[in-house]
Amino acid sequence: MADREHDLVLLGATSFVGALTAEHLARAAPPSARIALAGRDPERLAAVRRRLPARAADWPLVVVDVTDAPALRRAAGSATALASTVGPYGRHGLPVVEACATAGTHYADLSGELAFVRVAVDAADARARTTGARLVHACGYDSIPSDLGVHLLHRAAVAAGEAGGLGDVQALVAARGGVSGGTVASLLGEAEAVRTDPRVRRLHADPHALSPDPAAEPGTPQPRLLVPPHRVAGRWAAPSVMAPFDAHVVRRSNALTGWAYGRGLRYAEHLDAGRGPAGLLRAVALTGATALGAAALALPPTRALVERALPAAGDGPDAATREAGWFRHRFLATSASGRRYAARVQASGDPGYAATAVMLGEAALALALDGAALPDRAGSLTPATALGDVLVDRLRTQGFDLDAVPA
Repeated sequence: MADREHDLVLLGATSFVGALTAEHLARAAPPSARIALAGRDPERLAAVRRRLPARAADWPLVVVDVTDAPALRRAAGSATALASTVGPYGRHGLPVVEACATAGTHYADLSGELAFVRVAVDAADARARTTGARLVHACGYDSIPSDLGVHLLHRAAVAAGEAGGLGDVQALVAARGGVSGGTVASLLGEAEAVRTDPRVRRLHADPHALSPDPAAEPGTPQPRLLVPPHRVAGRWAAPSVMAPFDAHVVRRSNALTGWAYGRGLRYAEHLDAGRGPAGLLRAVALTGATALGAAALALPPTRALVERALPAAGDGPDAATREAGWFRHRFLATSASGRRYAARVQASGDPGYAATAVMLGEAALALALDGAALPDRAGSLTPATALGDVLVDRLRTQGFDLDAVPA
């Protein structure tokens, strides 16, 4: 959209992950990219810009509050793409999505909030398909590794001449990183919605809650979250709190492509605890910690204690923690014909912050600059269906390891 003032507007640039994303864009975006930083506070925006490399010194600052509808419409209409880190998205996100859908502006966010994504799809998908906007949720650690991992498996199966698609897909996840106040706020908000709203509970219980056409879903029974430690491919595994949302995104990708991954796709995601007795002990500890955390969030008194103990909004892991972090997703699949396939997605850097800033930044740059190379789709999409191989290639240039590997 050459007639727009900016290629990309980063909304929420003063948030913890927003500032990290701005740093990535200042390092990785081509010099010709027209990038603006947006947020409520002009002084804080200026402070973020001062900390960036010199090439960002002239980036425009756009002062906008998401509750100011006219200002939000102007900001959305000024850009080819807008990336938002303004969360919790269930509280602040819908006006941004709707403004982008109306303006025909491509959109990316970091939401891992199932209820918000469902509401946003219902509110903006049809409008975005009319205007040509690509609205892409879950462009961070939730859920790019999971979504692109299954995308890579599908590509490998197609290249091998597989006709029936994928069947069972197991993802083993290992990671090291910290936590920020923004992530805490999103998790607490979703947990409270599940506790208090029967509609949200039903949504979380529906494996096809994000399907564009639930009536057409094949009805394949989906794996349930296994609470006791269990074994996957000879390794001990524990429940992952991210697994339900990631699985919803993967299944939406499958449905948006006409169930190209396979109408019998069954996707399950687990924490990889390792092998042998040490792996079993680690799996037991991880399972116990997950259960205790869920119980603490379910009761108001213990929830209040958790809120006081965790980081406040705007806080997050320090630079040393972010640099020492890493993540590794390993995917194992059995096709409808019985063939086995594998893939991996891994990178260094704290997965929720350092690596997420790269993932969101590259997704946003792809939307802003690579339109002709992207899949010919519009509406409420997923990372795999909106960006596909373009994002795979972009992340590889940033040091991510994404590939199909021998099973």
